[in-house]
Amino acid sequence: MIPDNHDLIRRRQRGRAVVMALLLGALVILVFAVSIAKIKAGHAA
Repeated sequence: MIPDNHDLIRRRQRGRAVVMALLLGALVILVFAVSIAKIKAGHAA
């Protein structure tokens, strides 16, 4: 494999990994926020 091609593939993989990490973090924050809202509303369960 050509080194330039290898670097391009690695950059794309890193970019996808960053996007997935951000999406996962957003999902965790969303679940946390919904949980807090339900607890404050008195519907814990």
